[in-house]
Amino acid sequence: MSKHFGAVRAVSDVTFTVEPGRVTGFLGPNGAGKTTSLRMLLGLVRPTSGSATFGGTAYRDLARPLSTVGTALEASSFNPGRTARRHLAVYAAAAGIARSRIDEVLTLTGIAEAADRRVGGYSLGMRQRLGLAFALLGDPEVLVLDEPINGLDPEGIRWIRELLQHLAGEGRTVLVSSHLLSEVQQTVDRVVILSRGRIVHEGSLDDLEGAQRVLVNAQDRAALRAALLAAGLAVVDTDAGLAVPGTPADIGALAYRAGVALSLLQPERAGLEEVFLELVGSGEGAAA
Repeated sequence: MSKHFGAVRAVSDVTFTVEPGRVTGFLGPNGAGKTTSLRMLLGLVRPTSGSATFGGTAYRDLARPLSTVGTALEASSFNPGRTARRHLAVYAAAAGIARSRIDEVLTLTGIAEAADRRVGGYSLGMRQRLGLAFALLGDPEVLVLDEPINGLDPEGIRWIRELLQHLAGEGRTVLVSSHLLSEVQQTVDRVVILSRGRIVHEGSLDDLEGAQRVLVNAQDRAALRAALLAAGLAVVDTDAGLAVPGTPADIGALAYRAGVALSLLQPERAGLEEVFLELVGSGEGAAA
C-alpha cells in the first residue's frame, strides 16, 4: 500500500504479512512512515493505492472489530476527566462486551488499584497500560500497538515483553511499532524495518544480525556517496570510509558503473544495532 500527501510520499509500496503466533516488530526512525501505515491498516487514513486487511477483511468491514483487533495508537487519547474504569466501560457497552471483562483487563495490565482515578492524573506509563487494557478489552485475535513501551519503567518494560510473548504464544497475531530496535529486540520474533516510507528489511532477528556491510572509500568520496544514495542504500560515515549494507561484489559493481575508482572495499560484520542504524540512517524525517 502507498500513501501520498500532495507531493510527499509518506509510504511507498509497503507490503508485508504479520503471522499469528509471533510478535512482529514494525521498526523505523521517527518520520519513517510507521504511524501512517498503521492508520491505513486501521481504516483511519485512506491509502492512495493498495489495501490492508485482517484475514482478507478490511477493518471497516469487520463484524466485531474490538473482538478481532485490539489497538493502542496514542497514549494521550483519553478524556482526562474520566476514570480508567469509565473509559473502558464506554467502549465495552458500545461493543457489547461484558462488564466483567473490564476488571479482567485492569488487573491484567496492573492498573486495577488506580481504576477509579481520573486519567488526567495518570503518568505516561500508566496511560500506556490503560491503552493496552483497551486493546485487550475484546479479547482480540490481533493486537496492533504503536510504541507501547514508551514511558514504561524497566519493570514495566519487562512486564509488557512477557505479556506480548504470552499473547503470541496463545496463537494471537501481535504487531508492535517502535523507533528503537533496542526497545523490542528481546520481544519480537520478526522485524519489518521502514525507512523513508519504504521497507528496507523484513525477516528474523537472526537474519538481521547476520546481515553484511561493506566499508568503502574513494578519492572522490562525494561521488561515491552520491552513487550509493542513488542506489537506495543507507550510508553511514566512519573514519575509514562509508559503511553500507551489501557485499563487496555488489558495491564494487555499483561503483564501477558510476565511474568511481575505489581506494577501499572491505567486508564487515555488524551487530544488530549497527545494522539497524545503517538501514535507517539516511531515512529520518521523510514521512509521518
